[in-house]
Formats: sequence, structure tokens, C-alpha cells
Amino acid sequence: MNPEQTQVFESYHDDLEAVERKIAGEIDPGYRAMVVAAAVFVLLLTLVLPHTGHTRGMDILLFDHTAVADHIGLPSRVFQWFVLIFGIGFSSLALLTRRWTLAWIAVAGSAVGSVFGVLSIWHRQTPDLGNYHGAGPSIGLILGAIAMVVLTFHWLKVVWSRTAVQLEAEEQRRLAAAEEEERSRRWLRGEPEDQ
Repeated sequence: MNPEQTQVFESYHDDLEAVERKIAGEIDPGYRAMVVAAAVFVLLLTLVLPHTGHTRGMDILLFDHTAVADHIGLPSRVFQWFVLIFGIGFSSLALLTRRWTLAWIAVAGSAVGSVFGVLSIWHRQTPDLGNYHGAGPSIGLILGAIAMVVLTFHWLKVVWSRTAVQLEAEEQRRLAAAEEEERSRRWLRGEPEDQ
């Protein structure tokens, strides 16, 4: 490259970096988008399905008299909020915007929510204070826990594959910078360029 070509290339350097940063911040879930969308739909469905006894997922979020009567404990309440915020909210936002940061938040929240889902199932199967035996886990709780595990798995695959692409782009950027530096060094010394 002669100095004039280098100056022309340098004039577009900032624009190229801005485009690269924008692309690096996006995800492409591919076929996993359908699986994530289906899991989000299942989580929406669990809000109206029975969680335990007569209590639905929405009753737990509102903590109404039905939830109190069925002795809904802290694990179930925390799980339902994780379902709403991370399983439904951030997963939907990440799918719509294709933002890598939102996908990371969705995977982190879904992972913690999965733990609370399993803990909620276990909690519904153990006696409460005073040896109270309430209703066990119902279909809403079980489907919700499974959907959160599925979300965690698929978001992890999307985020990790995106990280590998970003690392590859960074490596190519380093190689191109090293080649440009070597060309500049040879030009300054007056050495011939390799053809």
C-alpha cells in the first residue's frame, strides 16, 4: 500500500470500528430463537396453570388469599418473579433486540431461576412447620422449572457461540494491525514490500 491508499483507509477506520462494535454486540440465535420463543410461551402459560393446589402462577406474583391459603413459601415466590423478569421479560427483549448484553442477563437470570424452580418443587414435597402437608407441585410449577432449564441451556449456547465469534474477530483485528505495522516499518526503512 502506498501512503495515499493508507490515508484513505485510515479515513474509514473509525467508521469500520463503529460497525464492528455494533455487530459484536448482536446475537444471531438461529433455530434456537424458536426454542426460546416456545419456552417463553410455556412460561406465560404457567402463569395461568395451577402451581400447587388451587394457586396459579399469577396468584403467587400477586400473593393473594389463594396463595396464602395454600402456604406458598419463599422459594415459589422468588421462582415466579424470576420467571416473570428473566424468563419472560429479558428473554423476550433479547429475542426482539438481538442484543448480546440482554442475552447474558437472560441466561444469568434463567440459571438462577432454574435453581429456584427445582427448590420450589422440593419445597412443595416436604412438610411445613407443624408437620403441615399441603398440596404438592402441580403442572404449572413443573413446566415452569423445565422451561427455565431449557431457556438456560439455549441462551448459554447462543451467548457462548457469540463469544467465540467475537474472539475470532478480535484475533483477526490483531493480525491485521500487526501486518499494517510491519508494512509501515518496511516503508519507513525503504525496504521493498513482499508481493
